[in-house]
Amino acid sequence: MNDILNSPFISEMAEITSNMYRLGWNERNGGNISVLLGEDEVAPYLDVTRVLRTIPTGFEAPELTGKYFLVTGTGKYFRRVAADPENTLGIVRVADGGRTAELLWGFSDGGKFTSEFPAHMMSHAARLSVDSDNRVIMHCHPTYTLAMNYIHPLDDRSFTHTLWQMCTECIVVFPEGVGVLPWMVCGTNEIGLATAEKMKEYRAVVWGMHGLYCAGKSMEEAFGLVETVEKAAQIFVLTAGKPRVNTIRDPELRALAESFGVSYRADFLD
Repeated sequence: MNDILNSPFISEMAEITSNMYRLGWNERNGGNISVLLGEDEVAPYLDVTRVLRTIPTGFEAPELTGKYFLVTGTGKYFRRVAADPENTLGIVRVADGGRTAELLWGFSDGGKFTSEFPAHMMSHAARLSVDSDNRVIMHCHPTYTLAMNYIHPLDDRSFTHTLWQMCTECIVVFPEGVGVLPWMVCGTNEIGLATAEKMKEYRAVVWGMHGLYCAGKSMEEAFGLVETVEKAAQIFVLTAGKPRVNTIRDPELRALAESFGVSYRADFLD
């Protein structure tokens, strides 16, 4: 059996979480990540028949039964993942119609997965229904995206339109736009269901006055999506309240999207 600490998925998780903490996106124990793994990825490192313990999930997701996830732990700091992955991370297999998760590795101090694990599973199910290659759900609190929430209307169309105007690459990176939710209590099935519904249309969902949920085919893709949204929000915040002498206009956004051959939300343009 190979050493799981040398596995590519643990190594990448350690690198990504360290960078997210360094960038100020995941202060203290804020934020969480879950990664869908294949049994063929897990089996070289773990005896998949050995279940350490079973943890209730508090929801049902029969379509995820039997699937494996690498997930960050509740109360764990991203800055500690690289130094102590076996305590801060866990690998679970969804069982019993999604009502329980079988712990195969990790959470060595007796802990469990993030309190937002149900929201993650709902979003994974939603994304897989429209993109079978989806593997990652990433939640963080990027500073400028959060700041933008306080000075900009919180609706899908206007929030997307503003972000698209801030950076040339935005309409190419997230041509479907971003979904936006009002403030809701976190860690609940209600916010999970609302996020999952948005995830059927968008890979990025803003949680009002809270943070950002992003999906991707890989950790790198999800991280890059956060980066792009956050850069656009930063430019908006830095220029807010100042006369806008120049901007990327709607005909230019259309030309850009069409030049790169992306399918974009044309109804989000004037």
